[in-house]
Amino acid sequence: MVQRTVSAFAACAALAATSGCTVPVDAVTGISVTDDGHLVGVMMVCGHHIDGATLYVAGADADKDVTVGSWDAARSLKAGLATWTLDAPVAGWTATTSLKPLTAKTTYTLYGWTKDNSSSASSVSFTLTDRDRLTPGTVRYEGDESAVTVPVEEFKARACEEG
Repeated sequence: MVQRTVSAFAACAALAATSGCTVPVDAVTGISVTDDGHLVGVMMVCGHHIDGATLYVAGADADKDVTVGSWDAARSLKAGLATWTLDAPVAGWTATTSLKPLTAKTTYTLYGWTKDNSSSASSVSFTLTDRDRLTPGTVRYEGDESAVTVPVEEFKARACEEG
């Protein structure tokens, strides 16, 4: 089901300009790192809710997207900030697809979703080089025009305003 969700999300994103096939975006996805270098998913829910997140590599078309990791939140995430380590989820998160090893020169995309497709979170794309530039307490996310890296407090204050 997660693979279908990724494919449906990607297909809708590709068709959004012409067909109106969109899921409302009501959260912002980012990434960060822990003090010891573990990759962290960061989700700022702006209003509705988010049920989980998926990390994937885009294929030549939506049917060829490859899921690299997927996580379910134990309870729907409500308005506010949520974080979890991607390689060893913390309490409140379950890996439905354990994180596969990440490789150089590959672009990964992390986004949030709802089980009923009632809303989603904007995605953030990154490479291992982007990850390696992060420091604990900072978040990389897609800003108004491009990816930005800001302190977590700034992300909390601005992410929902920019979307």
